[in-house]
Formats: sequence, C-alpha cells, structure tokens
Amino acid sequence: MDLHGRTLRTTLNFAIVILILILLSASAQSGSGPARPWMNTRLAPDERAALVVKEMTLDEKVSMLHGTGMVGLSPMSPLSIKSNGGAGYVVGVPRLGIPAIQMSDAAYGVRQSGENGRYSTALPANLAGAASWDPDAAYEYGALIARELRAQGYNMSLGGGVNLTREPRDGRTFEYMGEDPVLAGKMVGQLMRGEQAEHVIGDIKHYALNDQESGRNAVNVNIDKRSMRESDLLAFEIGLRESNAAAVMCSYNRLNGDYACENKYLLTDVLKKDWNFKGFVVSDWQATHSTAKASAAGLDHEEPGEIFYGDAMKQAVESGKVPMAELDEHVRRILRSMFASGIVDDPPKKSVVDVIGGFEVAQKIEEQSIVLLKNESSQLPLDASRVASIAVIGAHSDVGMISGGGSAQVDPPGGNAIMPPGQGRTYWQAHIWFPTSPLRAIRAQAPRANVQYDAGTDPAAAAALAKKADVAIVFAYQWESEGMDLDSLSLPEHQDDLIARVAAANPHTIVVLETGSPVTMPWADQVSGILEAWYGGSRGADAVARVLFGEVNPSAKLPVTFPKSEADLPHPNIVKPPRKSTTNGGPDEWKIIAAGLPPFQITYDEGLKVGYKWYDAEHKQVLFPFGYGLSYTTYDYSDLKITPGKSVRVSFTVTNTGNRAGAEVAEVYAALPDNAGEPPKRLVGWSKIKLNAGESKEVAIEVDPEYLSIFNVERDAWQLIPGSYALMVGGSSQSLPLKETVELK
Repeated sequence: MDLHGRTLRTTLNFAIVILILILLSASAQSGSGPARPWMNTRLAPDERAALVVKEMTLDEKVSMLHGTGMVGLSPMSPLSIKSNGGAGYVVGVPRLGIPAIQMSDAAYGVRQSGENGRYSTALPANLAGAASWDPDAAYEYGALIARELRAQGYNMSLGGGVNLTREPRDGRTFEYMGEDPVLAGKMVGQLMRGEQAEHVIGDIKHYALNDQESGRNAVNVNIDKRSMRESDLLAFEIGLRESNAAAVMCSYNRLNGDYACENKYLLTDVLKKDWNFKGFVVSDWQATHSTAKASAAGLDHEEPGEIFYGDAMKQAVESGKVPMAELDEHVRRILRSMFASGIVDDPPKKSVVDVIGGFEVAQKIEEQSIVLLKNESSQLPLDASRVASIAVIGAHSDVGMISGGGSAQVDPPGGNAIMPPGQGRTYWQAHIWFPTSPLRAIRAQAPRANVQYDAGTDPAAAAALAKKADVAIVFAYQWESEGMDLDSLSLPEHQDDLIARVAAANPHTIVVLETGSPVTMPWADQVSGILEAWYGGSRGADAVARVLFGEVNPSAKLPVTFPKSEADLPHPNIVKPPRKSTTNGGPDEWKIIAAGLPPFQITYDEGLKVGYKWYDAEHKQVLFPFGYGLSYTTYDYSDLKITPGKSVRVSFTVTNTGNRAGAEVAEVYAALPDNAGEPPKRLVGWSKIKLNAGESKEVAIEVDPEYLSIFNVERDAWQLIPGSYALMVGGSSQSLPLKETVELK
C-alpha cells in the first residue's frame, strides 16, 4: 500500500475510534448502556434510586445521610471544601454519577450566597405573598427563587415555611403563610411547584407546630390529634399534595413528648403512610437528637453536621441497632428526590443572576400584596396634580425599607441602607434595611410637589412639618427575626406616639406599615389611611408609591387577623422558657443542644380555634379581620348557587360597581353542622377575579370534600358529618353577604 493509502486508512481508523467514543459517551449519558442504567431518564425516579442503592458501599450510603458542617454551628468536615458556601452541603457519589446537594436558605430570596449573594432578589416576605391570595404569583415567587439558586450553584432550597400563625408574636411569622390551613397550604404548594419546575429540590418546613421561637429547642407542644390534623398538619398536607415537594424539614420542638425529628407519629404514621410522602425528611439545623430512635421514627437526613448520622449511624448499622433495610430506605428516598427534581439530569450551572428581571418580579408581587386597611373619605389614591406638599416621616424612609432577619435574611445590594458605605454587611439578627427609598419613589410620583422628609426622632418637629403639608405619610415598622419572639404587637421605639402626634397636626395622615406580623394600632381612628406593606423586598418603595398614587389598585387581603389587643389572643402572655439566654434560638443555644435541654410546656388548649376561628368562637371584636382588604373600587355579590356532588360546587356573580378596574378576592366559607363540634366557620375556597369597571363575572369554586370534613381520631380518617352546611360568600371573613344552606350526606 502506498503512503497515501496508509495515511487514509489511519485517518479512517482514528475517525472510527472517535465515533465509538462519542457513541459510548452518549450511551452512558442516556442510560442505555450497562455502566449506569439508573441514568436512563425513561425510568421512574423510584426505579433509578433503587438501582443506585444496590451499587453503593456502606460508607457511601452513610455519607448521604448528613451534611459536612456549617461555620459557627458544627465542626467542618474536610469534604466541605467543595461546598458552595450555603447552609448545607451533602457529598455526592462521583463514581456513580450522583452529584452533591448544595443547599441554601431561601425563604424570600437566596441568602448569603458567596460572590453572587449581593445580586439576590429579596421578594416580599412570605406572609406578604400570602396576602396576594394569588396562586399564580406564589408559583412565580418560587420559580424566581429557584432560578437564582441555580444561577448561584445551588440545587436545593430551604424555604417553604407553612407553620400557622397560632402565636402572632412568633419571630418567624413573616416567613409563613398566615393563619388558615387552606390558604397557607395552597399558597406554599404553588410556591414549591414553581421551585421544583426549575429543577431544584423543594423543601416544606418546619414540621410541625414550631409556632414560636422562644425556647424552640426546649419547648414541648401539647395538642390533641384532631386539632393538629385540622390546623397545622392540614396546611402541610395540602402543600405537599399540591406540589409533590421532594423534602420536608422537621422542626426543633417536641410534640406531645417526642422531638419532632424523632417523632414516629409525625414522620412515619402521618407523613409517610397517611400522606404517602415519597421524598426525604431533613432535620432542622442541629435538631437531630438520636441515631436509632430518629432513624426508626423516619428521619432520613441530619443537618448540618454528622453527630448522629455519621460514624454513629455506621456503627449502629454494623451492630444491628439500625437495620440495613432502614438505612437503605433513607438513602433511597434522598436519591429518589434527586432524580424526581431533575438535579441529576439537569445540574445547575453558575451564571449571572438577572438582577433587573428579579426586581421586576419582586415589585409586581409586592403590588399585589399591599393591603389597604383604611381609606377614610377616599383619601387614597393621591392625585399628584393636586397635592402641592407632602411630608414623608419616619422609619428611615429617606433611604430604605426594613426586611426580616435570621436565616431568611437576603443580602442587600451595596449593604445595609442605613449604614455607612462598606459597613452594611448582614449578620445574625441585624436590622437590615434594603436600599429602596420611599422618599425618592414618592418624589418620582409627584415631581411638582414639595416633598420634605423628617426622620421622626423628634415627634414635635415631625408634627410641625406635617402641619404645613397637604398630606403626611408616616412610615412605621416592626422588625422580627428567627431566634426571637416579639415582646408585644405594639410598634417599637415610640412610633405609636409619633403617629398620634402627626395625625393630630394633619387630618390627612396616611400610615404605611412595614411589618411581618399583625400590629396593634391605638391611633387607627385618628388617621385617614393605612397601608400594610409588610417587608416589601428589593423594590418595595416603588410598589408602595404606585399604590399610593393609584397606578396600582390594591387587591390584597389579610392572611392573618389583626387583633385589637394582645389580651384578646388565645395566650395573652407568650410562654417562654424558665432559663434566659440559653433557649432563644440563637447560636449559644445551638452549642449546648447536645447536652440536652429541660423541656417546658405549651398547651394549645384553643385546639381548633386558630386565628379568625378563635375570634369568631369567642365573640371577640378585631381591628381588621382575616380576609379583609379595601380597593379603590367596589364590588357586589349576587346569584349564589350551591350544587352538591362528589365535590360541592359554589357559583356566584361578582360585579365591579366602581369606576376603575380592579381584582377582587372572593372568599367562600362553610359552617358545619352543630354536632361537628367546629368553630363557627372555616375558609373552604376562594378565587381572585379581575374586573373592569362595571363588569360582572360568574365565579365557580369546587370545594374539596376534605375542607368540609372533620378528622375523626377514632377512625384515624377524615369524615364528612351528615347534616346542614351553610355556605357563605363575600369579601372577607366578616363580610359575607351571600349565604345558602345545603344538606350533605
């Protein structure tokens, strides 16, 4: 053969080798080859997980059951060097193609995420999102968080808070979804759906009855089974059913004697058996207290380190204290979640966060979440062409708006707005103000008006400025955080006195509240307008200004009741641990968990009566009821029809009787038969309807039979009580103009 022929043959052989390598690589990736059959995307997640477990060594299995440490909380494993800097890191199994799990706190945005953290979007607080009563907005909320998690290298979210507001002074109320299980469950379910659609492991927390922060590692919550199943647990059940979330985080507290993270009733009997939960249970950070007991109860994964699920777990398996089948089940559930969520087939790739896009989403959701609580004599919306002078007063409203603290805290771009440049880094329980300036936003809305600012530190000076203005807008706040509870529902730092002084000087005073919980308002009758803006996120000021000046018609409704006073709460005095400084949820407490803490008791003797159900049953007047919120237009309800069937169909007509377009949250409540032993009424459905001025729409809501049922403890099942059911429809829990009774069997 001549030189040309040999060269051609060599070239062809080389090409064939390359082709074979490409085909083998493609075969391995598709899973069709023998090397990694679990990579076949046509197989179900359970099948794929089972195939991987068969190939794993004991050490590999144990390595997936715990984190690798967290700075300040637990010893750091050498393996943590590959962590992305988030709250948790779980090593993968590279030889089997199983990636690491990179976890980040992400309640209302991605927290403390290394070099990209400053670009994270802070969404309105979760409670604000619930105030929108908009499942589509909740989905968008979750999807944005997931996109930013992936852009920063994370594949698991630690958001999804759904504990009900039994104790409104709870420092994490802003992270949750309100006081009603149907609203909270459906909203968190859509948030989780949005996250997981972007190929991130979603996590619902804190399971369960973690309804206060004071002594959360020592408290034992006492509650009967029926009450917990119809309240907090129902919210989790709905959220999981709507989302198929891949993970559930068990909480710090004890429940009826056992820690939540080693509570067989919670983790196995209810979660994994009754609800058929297919994902894995992860402990809250250092909420694991045992190896064999926790494992048998259903805890699958310990965070952030390996006190009980590392070497101790391996030894327990080798000695037979933990059966190998039990260990395999923990591993299988974690792997199953990884395959089901898509993080194996579509791992995150670090990229630049879409900052502007995120801010636009945050503003849009905040505009739907601001609740108009009072609007005397149609004070709002303000007319920029007629208002000549505006006094903006208080709460650092010249530079920023407050955010919620603790593990939910998102880093503000450029640092804390009230600190000097370079000194605004976030740290545990810092008061962080986002650089979104109400003063600038109001000036932009009213460019011809004389808009002056006063810090409010001297009430007399603030009142003098207000007296000279056409309108006074007072920004007031109540900061809260994980690891602490509020001392009271009153505004701090003498803000009640400030508002009263300003209102006395100017009858056209509007109060904008930046809070994560209900607050009391001794000045409510003195002011002409009240807006609840919650923790408004990265562009909260722009959203508030657009509502104040009518570019946005408010449509939000309260997801929690605002009581007149703390004396009206089920527990007027919050129960706190007997020892100070050791059980407040902060770092000092975490350091001594392993030594054990003596429990103290909380008894939820109000039982089924959570939130508005308590005030209804006890005939207590409230400041603003659950489901309440005003608009710049008005709505009328008519033509109620109830059609029983497999589900109860409730249809009615809503008409916009005002002169501008708006969106109304139409709420449906049910009163069960007297012998059901229930509070006077419960939310069973709602719909948010957009209506132009003068427009009418027929609305139909299918009521899930479970929402009309009670939990029968003796049968361990939901039961529809035969009898007369009253269905009521209207714009809040206290305004229900339509009512019809139907017999159900």
